[in-house]
Amino acid sequence: MKKMIAIAFLAVLTLSGCSLLGEVNSSLEYADNTTAYMNTVKEFANELPASAQDAVTNAEARQSLEKDLEQMQTEIEEFNATEPPEIAETIHEKIVASNQQLSDGIELYLNNIEKGQIDPKALEESEIMQTIDQITSLSDQIEKIGN
Repeated sequence: MKKMIAIAFLAVLTLSGCSLLGEVNSSLEYADNTTAYMNTVKEFANELPASAQDAVTNAEARQSLEKDLEQMQTEIEEFNATEPPEIAETIHEKIVASNQQLSDGIELYLNNIEKGQIDPKALEESEIMQTIDQITSLSDQIEKIGN
């Protein structure tokens, strides 16, 4: 009987350890994926003003700008579909909310491009750039999840 209890106890400990290990791995994977996404957002933010400026006078640059904006929307959708570990649910919700604002801003700017209204100054003052700042400011919290 003692042997059965010991085996059952050992099994519970092993399964609990596997669950804990799985949660840690999930947290690290989420932190890595989120960091990569944050880097994509930062790169997008760094390149966007120059791309918009070039698009004012160059049709090819305008098409490239549209493609970049659409690609960012795809990145947003993919990130939003990520299932966060329990420890990261709150931060993920914040990022998703900011991503919605970013996606809305991108959609508005794409509509303006379609109408021939490309204004780099308006872009710099737009919700797009402000939202990117909000998203990237969450990087510190993401780093804590990975540590």
